[in-house]
Amino acid sequence: MALNVYLNKKVSVLTTDGRTMVGMLLSCDNSMNLVLTDAVERIIRPHDEEIPSEEVPLGVYIIRGDNVAVCGRVDEELDSQINWEKVHGEPIGTTKHA
Repeated sequence: MALNVYLNKKVSVLTTDGRTMVGMLLSCDNSMNLVLTDAVERIIRPHDEEIPSEEVPLGVYIIRGDNVAVCGRVDEELDSQINWEKVHGEPIGTTKHA
């Protein structure tokens, strides 16, 4: 499976409902089910909201394969330099099945 090269590395997962989870990829299978450790959900607020963006700790987190839209490796050095509370942007939205 293509994600096996990401095992024990930090990944970012975008789900089909537009959520973003980041954590160490502990396990995966052919159905794209993922197990993350030290996982956090990054909630990015829109520009017009005064509430800061946040990272919600999840711990060990399982994501069903049918909810995974994108999974990619995180550049940990670059990621550690970003203050995620100050990041703002528009919501990605959900995927549409036709």
